[in-house]
Amino acid sequence: MQISVLTEHDKLETRVALSPDTVKKLVSNGLNVIIQSGCGQQSNYSDQQYENAGATVTRTISDKVLSSDILVTVKRPDDKVLAKLSKSAIVIGQMDPYVNPAEMEEYTKYGHQLFSMELMPRITRAQSMDVLSSQSNLAGYKAVIDSTAEYKKAIPMMMTAAGTIAPAKIFIMGVGVAGLQAIATARRLGGIVTATDVRPATKEQVESLGAKFIAVEDEEFKAAETAAGYAKEMSKEYQEKQTQLVSDHIKNQDIVITTALIPGRKAPILISKKMVETMKEGSVIADLATERGGNVEIAQPGKNVMHNGVTILGTENFARLLPTDASNLYAQNVMKFLDEIIDNETQQLSINYDDEIIKGILISRGGKLVHPMYQKGD
Repeated sequence: MQISVLTEHDKLETRVALSPDTVKKLVSNGLNVIIQSGCGQQSNYSDQQYENAGATVTRTISDKVLSSDILVTVKRPDDKVLAKLSKSAIVIGQMDPYVNPAEMEEYTKYGHQLFSMELMPRITRAQSMDVLSSQSNLAGYKAVIDSTAEYKKAIPMMMTAAGTIAPAKIFIMGVGVAGLQAIATARRLGGIVTATDVRPATKEQVESLGAKFIAVEDEEFKAAETAAGYAKEMSKEYQEKQTQLVSDHIKNQDIVITTALIPGRKAPILISKKMVETMKEGSVIADLATERGGNVEIAQPGKNVMHNGVTILGTENFARLLPTDASNLYAQNVMKFLDEIIDNETQQLSINYDDEIIKGILISRGGKLVHPMYQKGD
């Protein structure tokens, strides 16, 4: 059984799909691992570290690589590589599955089995494979760190002989994994933290971290969560009430972190241009949803925008700014999934297509889109 890791096709991507530690474990289990030279450089993993872990390092995408049983990636691989890769190969990575079906259809024509790690079911058995959680955790932390670095004042209260410095007010919008880590980080830095989310279950989580919960808590709010734990899209009436509440609250905030995403849809606008203009000069907003259109109306993907004295960070994927940790966690997620599809005794593929995890993340098989999201009427 042979597994390959190539340099990421996205030039902005700093992460790598397998770390030396995970390679060592895979090799000790009897698997062959091929690493493209330099693919771990931006994550501070050298070719020598991979070789010491037991991997074969190659400078070119050789015939041996292209005949691999499994290709592991962080982002969707280059279709030119897929065109040459053995049709029997399995491709595992973040496939960006919510793009339009016609585009995904192009990736199925090569015949590979494509597994999209973003779709990992939110079940107890799959927690160790949940790449969204592992990466969002780092993103929430990094968003606060970068925002406080951009903010030109101190974060905690400081009492000095010359006077008292008031603590910064930090508002977290969206209390998923990223939001919870953002709250915890902001609290550790000494900020006065408030947070909002449309899911009622998050109120207790927010308060347990020492932050204040801000939301319109009406009847719609009480039923605003899917069975999978995601936020439902709220009615126009609720959105208007929540917008007014947020608008009144945001005027006095120094730092705002937005993290709201709805699977398969454009990110909801939480902060309008008008709301930005009510904020104090020197305030900072970090938008973690710019890759999906953004939560801030005037945010720009990959750029920092200054508007009316307010800085809006438009970093695409904050997790990639912590590449060593992000790669290590992602690699651990992938390794746990490999344990699900490779028999430990025979070291051969053993995939149960009726398994909840497999059905949850298998995008294509046999040249066809097989995931329920692509089926007509779903």
